[in-house]
Amino acid sequence: MNPRAGHRLGFACLAVLCLFPTGALCAEAPADLYLLGPDDQIAVHLRDIPEIQFRPVRIDGAGNIELPYAGKLRAAGRSAEQLAAEIATRLKSIVNDPSVTVEVTEYGSQPVSVLGAVGKPGVYQLRGRKGLFEVLSLAEGLRPDAGHSIKISRRKEWGPIPLATAAGDPSGEYSVAEVSVKSVLEGKNPQDNILIRPQDVLSVPRAEMVYVVGSVRRAGGFTLGDRETVSVLQAVAMAEGLERTAAPQKARILRRNGEGSRRIEIPVDVKSLLENKAQDPLLEPDDILFVPNSVSRSAALRSLEAGIQLATGVVIWRR
Repeated sequence: MNPRAGHRLGFACLAVLCLFPTGALCAEAPADLYLLGPDDQIAVHLRDIPEIQFRPVRIDGAGNIELPYAGKLRAAGRSAEQLAAEIATRLKSIVNDPSVTVEVTEYGSQPVSVLGAVGKPGVYQLRGRKGLFEVLSLAEGLRPDAGHSIKISRRKEWGPIPLATAAGDPSGEYSVAEVSVKSVLEGKNPQDNILIRPQDVLSVPRAEMVYVVGSVRRAGGFTLGDRETVSVLQAVAMAEGLERTAAPQKARILRRNGEGSRRIEIPVDVKSLLENKAQDPLLEPDDILFVPNSVSRSAALRSLEAGIQLATGVVIWRR
């Protein structure tokens, strides 16, 4: 979706006073009133006076504009209607009873960054009151490989994020919080659909995964939930079971050894697990469960690292 598309909506100034980047304060405004800000572009129209026309003008970093006949005016922190009234007052010296309208032609003062595992990461303009779910929709939603939490960072002038998980960052300049992706997808907790503020950053990390390859019916990568894990038998079930030629008693878990690229091999007898003769071990994020077939050779294990890219993404599993 084009971040510049859409109709004019009002963005809330919910607090009695709100701080703009220039340090200016705006008085309390109705919740549905859009307040102009730096980098917004506006068009000024003077009705029934074709001799006087204004080109579109962008509000500068200090929150001001300059118009012929009207001079320099403060625009940031005002609604379009308030600014139009001020321009009309300035034009009364040359126009009898001027009728002025102000239209926002480009929005640039209320950016929100959406990063990570979403359909279209980027910077979006709020253009009105928008909740978390709406902003994620602007970014074309969550990808299948999205993790199970959405991280939100907010500048301190907007106050703490109204979520139970909110906390200050070490610098003291931001409030940070997390929302469960499951809550977003199921819509069971409407209170998590918080109002998004200008300059907020929404980050959706990729999910941690485990991989099942070898003599299984459907090899691939499977997402792990937030603070969840899966066992070897659960991973086999996600891969839709074993092939008839599998050698489950010779299965291996390939696990990264610290920060290095090499993996250690952990033998696991899947046959004994299926017969309930052994404890079902848990897989860790990025583990590879390899189930060989009865004629596999040791060379198959050495080729797994190259082959994992082909297997990744064949199946995406989420609880």
